[in-house]
Amino acid sequence: MSRVRAVSVALTAAALSITTLAAATEASAAGVNYVALGDSYSAGVGSGSYTSASGSCSRSTKAYPQLWANAHAPSSFSFVACSGAVTDDVANNQLSALTSSTTLVSITIGGNDAGFASTMQTCVLNSESSCLSAVNAAKSFATNTLPGKLTSLYGKIKAKSPNAHVVVLGYPHLYKVPGSCIFGISDTKRTAINSAADTLDTVISKAAASAGFTYKDVRTVFAEHEICGSSTQWLNSTSLPISDSYHPNATGQANGYLPSFAAAA
Repeated sequence: MSRVRAVSVALTAAALSITTLAAATEASAAGVNYVALGDSYSAGVGSGSYTSASGSCSRSTKAYPQLWANAHAPSSFSFVACSGAVTDDVANNQLSALTSSTTLVSITIGGNDAGFASTMQTCVLNSESSCLSAVNAAKSFATNTLPGKLTSLYGKIKAKSPNAHVVVLGYPHLYKVPGSCIFGISDTKRTAINSAADTLDTVISKAAASAGFTYKDVRTVFAEHEICGSSTQWLNSTSLPISDSYHPNATGQANGYLPSFAAAA
């Protein structure tokens, strides 16, 4: 075989390989049936651009599930995460989106069960001792009660979609301590709030592992981008509407949660 013909054959083979690989990739993407469950961190609260159809669930076009679906064009996409959701809400109101054909599931849940919103309100508005008491109560709930709720919910997800790849995402630290903020709550309060996130993430990661689900810790990717961080902040401090406070902004969804989910999905 001449050198020219050999090169031509090699290039043709390479082209066919690339075409075959691309087709296989497209086929794989086309076969994904994705359901996004969870609370406000999955709904995209804090990032704006809420869809009117989602009502009080405040699902955002800038939330990581929607961004992933836009980029990957799965065969089906059901976005049912809802602001304020606790584990029982997911079990009672969201699992109907799952079927035996579901292949991919994402979820953040547990923060509201542990009283995230009320704890933040106490820490922002009340004394240091009141804040520490609220944080300790949240950590106690997360340690003693939340594991059973997560185990029950994860079992129901597996029963509804036994063949799905389930990605459970954690919660970031809200604050960089010590940080660049001059005003706001004390470093003692900020440290306590971050410790609650650590407890919550530990409980969630253990429950996810026991269920055979994939857990993604987002604390590292959010590092330096917390409130009072030295880089661009990916989380809202106190803001309007007040429900957007202490949630990832659009950049946090796109640069924090999206790549974390994509790496696992």
